[in-house]
Amino acid sequence: MKITISGSLGNIGKPLTTKLIASGHEVTVITSNKDRVAAIETLGAKAIVGSVSDVAFLKSAFTVADAVFAMTPPNMGGANIIANTTAAGKAIASAIAATGVKRVVMLSSIGADLANGTGPITGLYNIEKIYETLENISLTFLRAGFFYTNLYNDVPMIKGAGIIGSNYPTTTIIPFVHPEDIAIAAAEELQKTPSGKNIRYIVSDVRTPNDVAKALGQAIGKPELPWVEFTDEQALGGMTQAGLPEEMAGLYQEMGSGLRSGKIQEDFLNNKVAADGKIKLEDFAKEFAAQF
Repeated sequence: MKITISGSLGNIGKPLTTKLIASGHEVTVITSNKDRVAAIETLGAKAIVGSVSDVAFLKSAFTVADAVFAMTPPNMGGANIIANTTAAGKAIASAIAATGVKRVVMLSSIGADLANGTGPITGLYNIEKIYETLENISLTFLRAGFFYTNLYNDVPMIKGAGIIGSNYPTTTIIPFVHPEDIAIAAAEELQKTPSGKNIRYIVSDVRTPNDVAKALGQAIGKPELPWVEFTDEQALGGMTQAGLPEEMAGLYQEMGSGLRSGKIQEDFLNNKVAADGKIKLEDFAKEFAAQF
């Protein structure tokens, strides 16, 4: 198969590209950074440089593709993030429709069933709705859990204040996922052609913030590391003081509130979907400690 991947060689794109090439597929990787071309070609893939918001470029990227892995960057432009993310999704959908690609796997998220109150996930809800209008296509929304790797953002807090926390309590039930497990699931889905439009959740483990603090604390030699629940105002202030742009901080604060209420994870939990990823929290804690 000829498969085109958006997302360059990030935490998902690199292992996904490697797995698809190992399975004998011809892979093209879209990157916005020309400095990534050599690394992409070293893996045995073809690199093309352009923007996922450029319909004409995307049409050329999809023209000969049998399948597309569609992923939009999580922080497009630093301002008007939801609008920019939605516009990129619309551009990708337009190119898919114009070129007649028959198999598409879109990276989405838990909470993408909700129209609002989910922070950055709102953009993925919008994109799912755009993709639902595509006709004559085998489409899978790959709804991923909360990335373990987001926990690296808490390293300064752990080192500086000796705590870890966010604006949701220790008992919050959170579906987590490792990017490697997303890559495995995406590779599986790209090589299948189910009929119509489908949803697959990909989750590695379902745990609580209390579990997170315990696992990470043990791994880094701080077994008493506490999880601290912040107010929304404290969370927002902490993120902006740490240098996160105010708009992005506001979206993350809203996402934390959505996790606290349980609505973001509700559809996954109500459908009793198995956490079929292989990398559990304690496995990630070892990776975290190595980077800490």
